[in-house]
Amino acid sequence: MPYNGPVIALIHDWLNQLGGAEDVLAALVALYPDAPLYTALYDRARMPDQWREWDIRPGFIDRLPLARRKQQLYFPLYPFAFEQFDLRGYDVVLSNKSGFCHGVITGPETMHVCYCLTPTRYVWRYHQYAERENLGRATRLSLAPFLTFLRQWDRLAADRVDHFIAISDEVRRRIAKVYRREATIIYPPVDVGRFAPSNRVDDYYLFVGRLVPYRRLDVLIEAFNVMGRPLVIAGSGRDRERLEALAGPTVQFLGFVPDADLPDLLARCRAFVWPGEEDFGISPLQANAAGRPVIAYDAGGARETVITGPVDAATGALFAEQSVAAIIEAVESFDPLSVQPAVARRHAEQFDIAVFKRKIDDFVTQKYEAWNSVNSGTSSAAAGRSFSSPR
Repeated sequence: MPYNGPVIALIHDWLNQLGGAEDVLAALVALYPDAPLYTALYDRARMPDQWREWDIRPGFIDRLPLARRKQQLYFPLYPFAFEQFDLRGYDVVLSNKSGFCHGVITGPETMHVCYCLTPTRYVWRYHQYAERENLGRATRLSLAPFLTFLRQWDRLAADRVDHFIAISDEVRRRIAKVYRREATIIYPPVDVGRFAPSNRVDDYYLFVGRLVPYRRLDVLIEAFNVMGRPLVIAGSGRDRERLEALAGPTVQFLGFVPDADLPDLLARCRAFVWPGEEDFGISPLQANAAGRPVIAYDAGGARETVITGPVDAATGALFAEQSVAAIIEAVESFDPLSVQPAVARRHAEQFDIAVFKRKIDDFVTQKYEAWNSVNSGTSSAAAGRSFSSPR
């Protein structure tokens, strides 16, 4: 059956690295496979081969020197770049935003929904971002004079959005604070089907993720050095050399772990440990999908995804401080057997990709029906239909 719903465009900040934002994007493309994807830049060599089948339309920044490797060099140009896209003819624009892509300009006939991963971090939390991304002195000095302009533009650009969706309550509060807008929470997708509990649990604790300073793996490693318990760290990143120098004999670095090997690694750990603050955090839910409990820092998305309490509901434990003492107390006082694998798995299933797709499509459909009724005669006759193409 041919798809005859509204014409949709997707907007994404840039395509030169893989992370949680790109997991969301992949789910959106699967939901709306006929929608073109507008982005500031696209590094084909660093992105999955199958993405080359997508209708990706990069902007002029994609042609600038070093842009695909050092996108920070052109931060002052991103507002202009996204404003250049011609989005006439689309009924709905859906932006997947952590940077500036919510600043696209649409006409009165187009509804703009922004799936907000966070208000632009390097604009509103600049010092934290500069430390997190290890920006060099030259980059910091070159960006600083533009921050006031970028904040003004970013705040005004938020007014172009008709509806905001937040990935967590933490992000919802930031949207309210920075943009003065209300937002509906729809959690990011977790590919629960990739994972399953195992009947074998080995004697190691596990962290999976990029090795970057803000994740406070230094504190985690020091705590496990003191305890003498086995800790396995899977992932790569610029902080690996420093972290390996801190590690004692019970800490093992695996480096990059292929996707095919990750489910078994998660399913066999005693518990998954998460010492950093994240806007949401998909890896802890992957561990739950594999039937394993999570020990996490009590901040950000972990407050919404790690359930403490009775055995019939608990999925892990939280610790209040990013300190060696707090981590030691949490690990030594927590019994992994107190979390039932089936309970952890059911909890993770609430965040599955299928749930995400349904909630996004229901949200967009309902908002567009209301939009279409108010703007009848200027939009396509699509009210009452789901926007996703038939599968």
